[in-house]
Amino acid sequence: MQTTYSVIGLGKLGASMAAAIASRGFSVIGVDVSPRSVDLLNAGRAPVTEPRLQELINANRQRLRATLSYREAVLNSDVSFVIVPTPSDERGAFSLEYAAESFRQIGRALAAKPDYHTVVLTSTVLPGATRHGLLPILECESGKQAGRDFGLCYSPEFIALGSVIYDFLNPDFTLVGQFDEQSGSRLEASYAELLENQAPCRRMSIENAELAKIALNAYVTTKITFANMLADLCERLPGGDVDAVTGALGLDRRIGRRYLTGGLGYAGPCFPRDNVALAYMARCLAGSADLPETIDRLNRALPGKYAAQIRDLVQPGGTVAILGLSYKPYSHVLEASQGLELARLLARAGLRVIAFDPWLDPATRAGLVGQVDVLDSLEDCLRRAEVVVITTPDPSFQQLDPAAIPVRSAATPVVDFWRVARAQYAGQAHIRYIPVGYGADDETQAARLQALWNPHA
Repeated sequence: MQTTYSVIGLGKLGASMAAAIASRGFSVIGVDVSPRSVDLLNAGRAPVTEPRLQELINANRQRLRATLSYREAVLNSDVSFVIVPTPSDERGAFSLEYAAESFRQIGRALAAKPDYHTVVLTSTVLPGATRHGLLPILECESGKQAGRDFGLCYSPEFIALGSVIYDFLNPDFTLVGQFDEQSGSRLEASYAELLENQAPCRRMSIENAELAKIALNAYVTTKITFANMLADLCERLPGGDVDAVTGALGLDRRIGRRYLTGGLGYAGPCFPRDNVALAYMARCLAGSADLPETIDRLNRALPGKYAAQIRDLVQPGGTVAILGLSYKPYSHVLEASQGLELARLLARAGLRVIAFDPWLDPATRAGLVGQVDVLDSLEDCLRRAEVVVITTPDPSFQQLDPAAIPVRSAATPVVDFWRVARAQYAGQAHIRYIPVGYGADDETQAARLQALWNPHA
């Protein structure tokens, strides 16, 4: 008999996961506390914005439905993925408020279900949260025992906004923190039938899986920060070139090329908070939090550092154009966005800040009123700017026309954090192209090195 799935939480990740599972030929029941999200999905409309989501909903409507009722979903499915918010609290830990309520409702539904059911927590939590914070709720509300009457796993997804569906169906690996052998075996079998690729499955204790999730993201932030340090060093070397340096490092199999670029810092809904949470956990267990705390401090300092440099490029009250307010291309999410923080700092310094981002939806733009003047046209943004700052490597910024920047008495500075416009802008007489991570090949830069090794010259 074919497995039926339920997905608890129809946010960006949950709705995309539900549609992806349905695309593999399985029936899926989505659950959410929002009547709007449930009604939209039942009407065949995506409750959130994510590439390919509407396409998969259109193609799989007969296998995909939503409900407000946990009981209905649990009684009519075999496996429940729980992907509800676990927001950071004032300590830097992850709140279990929404997860606890979901587990309470699932437990009550399990009380009425005679068959074995597998509950899979997908939301990010800290070690110990699943076993000691959530499992007791399931057992208390259901009157049943984990392992004997139902299965429990912690299995986070390693996905990115803008590519959630592809990442879910084609992961590098799946991570299964199992309560017992039966729970883990059933979830591994589910992944084997759901995934498009043959990704390896790593099964371990729940606590090890909880740590592995935040450790992976925290490691990526370390790699990003290291690349940003190299970019800073390259700017201080004659002819310094961060792309040459990181390109060579990335060829080493121990290091790899991904996330080793050098530019602005990490952002978004996961990387910043996971790094902070790892530090919190280390402190709670009397371990060393020095590394994640340092990474977080260095990352938070980047917008201030670059805001000071950009202020020196423009007259007081001048106009700065920020190209890219979302935290990454293909996303309208502004959470922890370094480009947005840079815009805010420049505005507070008395500059007029205009911006363009091709991915911002009307609601997101409305939330920026009074902070940043978001324009409808990239060309208009370039025409009005006295300084242009490219903060994301969006494809639309890789095809910028130099003629869109007016010829003025002085060359217009263009600060490019990701070097995406180098081919078009470098060498243009009316543009002062400033690629972050590149050092000028001049006497001033050379003198710094000469003073190190030949101080008497």
